[in-house]
Amino acid sequence: MAWGSDSADTRLHGTAIADSVIDLIGNTPLVRLKRISELEGITGVLTMKMETTNPGGSAKDRPALEMILAAERDGLLLPGGTIVEPTSGNTGVGLAIVAAQRGYTCVFVMTDKVAPEKVSLLRAYGAEVVVCPVAVAPDDPTSYYKVAERLTHERNAFRPNQYANPANPQSHYNTTGPELWRQTGGRITHFVAGAGTCGSITGTARYLREMNPSIRIIAADPVGSVFSGGSGRPYLVEGVGEDFFPAAWDASLYDEIIAISDEVSFLTARRVSREEGILIGGSGGMAVAAAIQVAKSAAPDDIVVVFNPDSGRGYLSKVFDDGWMANFGFLRECEQCVGAMLASRGETPELLYVNPSQTVRHAIDLMRAHGVSQLVVCKNTPPFANAEVSGAVDELDLMDAIFRDPDVLDTPVDRVMGPKLPTIGIGQKVELAVEMLDSAPALLVLSGGRPLSVMTRTDVLAYLQAVVDDG
Repeated sequence: MAWGSDSADTRLHGTAIADSVIDLIGNTPLVRLKRISELEGITGVLTMKMETTNPGGSAKDRPALEMILAAERDGLLLPGGTIVEPTSGNTGVGLAIVAAQRGYTCVFVMTDKVAPEKVSLLRAYGAEVVVCPVAVAPDDPTSYYKVAERLTHERNAFRPNQYANPANPQSHYNTTGPELWRQTGGRITHFVAGAGTCGSITGTARYLREMNPSIRIIAADPVGSVFSGGSGRPYLVEGVGEDFFPAAWDASLYDEIIAISDEVSFLTARRVSREEGILIGGSGGMAVAAAIQVAKSAAPDDIVVVFNPDSGRGYLSKVFDDGWMANFGFLRECEQCVGAMLASRGETPELLYVNPSQTVRHAIDLMRAHGVSQLVVCKNTPPFANAEVSGAVDELDLMDAIFRDPDVLDTPVDRVMGPKLPTIGIGQKVELAVEMLDSAPALLVLSGGRPLSVMTRTDVLAYLQAVVDDG
């Protein structure tokens, strides 16, 4: 099914000329992941739904158009109106494309986790972009949800609200599901997709289940997202996972939820791009990683479809940048790297931390007990894998604060903590650590995107001395 223009030029009848770019949304191709299947020993048919061929380069073109058409029908969006939406980028592009064709202006609210090229892309479409901090609760006034609410009221705008708008899953029920059924000749057995707003997986699943109730639906989810049992943060992959359950979430439709780490998601994206010649983003890598797990246990006659939401072109400064990947501990730049230095300390010490609400007195006791001079301050612990680093405390700063006001001892740490420690990846060069420690008392070492250990000048000195002594 495709959306037809309501102003089609009769002169185009009988031609292959689309009346507008809107008419090019949907009917995306399905392609076999042949090399990945061979390398992974997959005997069934593993295929990818290529949403990158939509005009905006992503699956979000589908709900963007459906939400605007529904708003027009319901009188919620009038000619010359304004659209406000919080988005990680792709929904914004889809809305901007439709808005350009139908005469609306757009304001998009994004988090600072989003790749900078996505901000530039939306501005290229003529949209206004407001960037908000990601490390805040959904009900915080500065969160991108709350900022979008405020702007909607101030601008007397229409907010599509993709997280709650029934037109989001309906667009995939109307188009994606029927396309997959037709493209596989009704033989699809598994559908794997990332869960974010849940529009694509829920809408597609509803249609497929009506056609064949035995089709298995698998949701891929970032480690840390609430869908797979996490707290909602932190994770680095964009556009999927959540810290709340959106309206389109329908657990009764999903046979399995597979949690995939940032590291596996990003490395899989790079692998698919390199081995299949299909440039995909981190969320696509996450979905493919889950689909590989599913396909390995599928029967030879099964057809597994993985939903690829967008292109890797929006992530060139992150997923496909070796420096960015190395800084988060996803890549190793050399053999004699930060990881080797940590290994020289013996068993890597457990990362010590305090919670923001714990007292300065507790932090000092922890420092004295373990002989350290810095502690990271983390939220959402335990487990530490789901912790969010919010700052750090240093013994010199604490000493100064207590000297000036002894009552500081029994105040929460977050009132006196300093900024976050600079980060370095476990696979980065020791010489980089030496350079960074020239202006910082300690570094936070990351491995797989997660905090691993604090590294001090003393650690580097001990390592360099050992290297020299060993000759």
